[in-house]
Amino acid sequence: MLDLEAATAWIDERLASAGVDRTGPLESVRVRPWGEVARADSDRGPIWLKAPGGATGFEVPLYELLARWVPERILVPLAIDRGRGWVLLPDGGPSLGERAQGEELAAALPVALRHYGELQRALAGDADELLAIGVTDMRPQAMPGRFDEALAAGRRYADGSADERDRAVPARFEAARERFEAQCSDLASRPGGASLDHNDLHPWNILGDPGAGGSTRFYDWGDSVVAHPFAAMLVPLGFAARVSPRAVETARDAYLDAFGDLGSHAELVETLELACRVAKVARALTWERALLAGDEAEADPDFARAPLATLESYLGESYLGGA
Repeated sequence: MLDLEAATAWIDERLASAGVDRTGPLESVRVRPWGEVARADSDRGPIWLKAPGGATGFEVPLYELLARWVPERILVPLAIDRGRGWVLLPDGGPSLGERAQGEELAAALPVALRHYGELQRALAGDADELLAIGVTDMRPQAMPGRFDEALAAGRRYADGSADERDRAVPARFEAARERFEAQCSDLASRPGGASLDHNDLHPWNILGDPGAGGSTRFYDWGDSVVAHPFAAMLVPLGFAARVSPRAVETARDAYLDAFGDLGSHAELVETLELACRVAKVARALTWERALLAGDEAEADPDFARAPLATLESYLGESYLGGA
């Protein structure tokens, strides 16, 4: 739990140096096993203190790097304390998920995803620095080593399930090992050097109004991994699929515009589908990490089943799903 008194003193000191006054008390608004968020009012609008912990602690130094590399695409921190694991952020306004749904969401998503692709291109060549601060390695060459971790995550739920379909998934997934390893090898040989995969790029983590030509900023980097860049499309294209197949194609092609110099459209589409399929193993491990950090007894059944559902989706026909 945050020491609100100490955090308030730190915030006031940092705000004063920036000419900003806090106008309301600092209050904890969300506590999770992997971190806490607190909020206060200021004469410049709401401010947010985020204190990620455990396996998500890298988010604090990641904000430092992103503020240096792509300040136009993030909420630039007002202050950072690496020692205490605190990052103070300005308010980003309503998210895309709060403002739009259905066709309106589908219309705004392509612009946002193109902006995310541009962010990834800007970070090309920085994978080693990302890994050095603790961002998890999910590059294609590392993924065969993640297979058994994901298999164990699936077994953890399946062993406690009364559903025969659930109990069969781990064995089916294990039988796909050689196929998965071949896919990883194939992906490693394709265009698109390793970059930052947000790994949870749903509309509620996209800020701004991209559909109206406004700027786009991305938020909540605690699930991020280093991976083939196209793996980042597993989550947002899954949301587009809820609207229509056409919405998926439009959003996908807008994203791939940022990589158009790397190959033909057909080659890039094939690579994206391969990257998203491989990314399901990384996504299953992200679900498992969140599940282990929380109180399983109180977990939503759908949430608790998520690692297994993601592995089951890997075995399906579609490169989407399970995210």
